[in-house]
Amino acid sequence: MHKSILKMTAPARNIIVHHLNSSRSQRILWLLEELNLPYEVKKYQRGPDMRAPKELEQIHPLGKSPVVTDGDITLAESGAIIEYLVDTYGNGRLKPSAEDAQALRDYCYWLHFAEGSAMPPLLLTLVFSKVRSSSPFIVRPVASGISKAVHSQLIDPDVHRIFSFIESHLSKNEWFAGKEFTAADVQMSFPLEAALSRIADVVGENTKKFVEKIQAREAYKKASVHAD
Repeated sequence: MHKSILKMTAPARNIIVHHLNSSRSQRILWLLEELNLPYEVKKYQRGPDMRAPKELEQIHPLGKSPVVTDGDITLAESGAIIEYLVDTYGNGRLKPSAEDAQALRDYCYWLHFAEGSAMPPLLLTLVFSKVRSSSPFIVRPVASGISKAVHSQLIDPDVHRIFSFIESHLSKNEWFAGKEFTAADVQMSFPLEAALSRIADVVGENTKKFVEKIQAREAYKKASVHAD
């Protein structure tokens, strides 16, 4: 068990989560609940094209979610937001201490692995499923053939390798950074839940148990009230 770093926690300002339905911002809400921080949720709905509304561009130029404002600070990107919230308000919680070097290395690794390695092939899976379903009827057989070739040669091998790696890690560790729950587990929740909803056959038993375990946490349940 790692030791908590005792320090003064900065008082939370007016934290606003600009929450887009069916987006990565759900795990930011969960993190705030785990930290027991007060926050406000401003909801945005995707249009028929599944894109975020233009109003989000008034908060951040890219117009994507999650975006968090904390007083006069505006932050985008899940990993950056998580690191900011944990470092600013965590008071040693949800992050291994420097004394536990291995846990801290694992924490940093999985915090970045979620978007750097796990999400790209899952996003490609979604994109190529849209290519098949959205193509004009006359070219659909060609589009379907291209999609199958890309899947078999590029996407599927990558997905299987990634989720076998995750399964192996969780077969030896209770949480992604070792023995204690951390913000790395919050960050990894999105690709795992996305995989279970789209390509559940690649998700191993230990990974499924991990998802069940995080979804049973009280903070997760509280954050889910704001979902979509």
